[in-house]
Amino acid sequence: MDFAARTVISDLSFDVKRGETFGFLGSNGSGKTTTLRALLGIYRPTSGRLLIDGEPFKPELAHRLGYLPEERGLYKKESVIDVMTYFGRLKGLGKLESHRWSMEYLDRVDIGDKAKMRVDKLSGGQQQKVQLGVTIMNQPELLILDEPTKGFDPVNRRLLMSIIDEQRAGGATVLMVTHQMEEVERLCDRIILLKDGSARAYGTVAEVQAQFGDLTVAVDHVGAAVPSSAHYELLDTENGHATLGVQNGADLAAILRGLMDAGVTVTRFEPQRKSLDDIFVEVYGSDEGEQ
Repeated sequence: MDFAARTVISDLSFDVKRGETFGFLGSNGSGKTTTLRALLGIYRPTSGRLLIDGEPFKPELAHRLGYLPEERGLYKKESVIDVMTYFGRLKGLGKLESHRWSMEYLDRVDIGDKAKMRVDKLSGGQQQKVQLGVTIMNQPELLILDEPTKGFDPVNRRLLMSIIDEQRAGGATVLMVTHQMEEVERLCDRIILLKDGSARAYGTVAEVQAQFGDLTVAVDHVGAAVPSSAHYELLDTENGHATLGVQNGADLAAILRGLMDAGVTVTRFEPQRKSLDDIFVEVYGSDEGEQ
């Protein structure tokens, strides 16, 4: 994908499997939104193919999709219920059905009392709730969510995540852009990390974690000290705590048995991988600092 003389997306290839939740991650300016807009036909790609269920996007597919853009696309001078009912009609719902669904949803997200208020009188978080309602009201097969919980406090973030969980349970495929790594670790089956328009990591959360370092094991113990071994590297040991470095795929049960056979009384044996937060900082840290 080129804009004038600048290449924004280069040699990017990934797939989203039906029924999964896919995390689309990257720092600001890494090409996430550009890729989504090309997927939806808003931008025309310079080369390559972007397919939804095996075919390029066309307006006839719109009823099967739900797109939540990072920028809100609501009619701000109209009332909340009128806006939601209008979008429901565009998505093929009848007027009464749109109105009923919208009121039930607004009550669900704790803004039912704002139904007759103008959209521009709502807070940013309340507008985002309305936007999400518009996105899911036709029960789309594919949900594309660009920063769905942006600006939410922890309570409302949990509420919105539960709504997304319900969509997943109903069979929807979810492609989600977010900077909230705890959301990614909890929700996503697979992820891609995008930097400078190219993939820096791709796979399940565990696979990506494995790409950025071997497994470590935290061991709390009493009695005998943790001995050295050919099966692990003793990274740290003090005051009844040890950190073991092991290769990916190591037999952890055998390591634990070896410790016990050596007379170590193990009170905690916890495998640990580098968190997605740490990986994000490792890949994008310098970029984020510049921005």
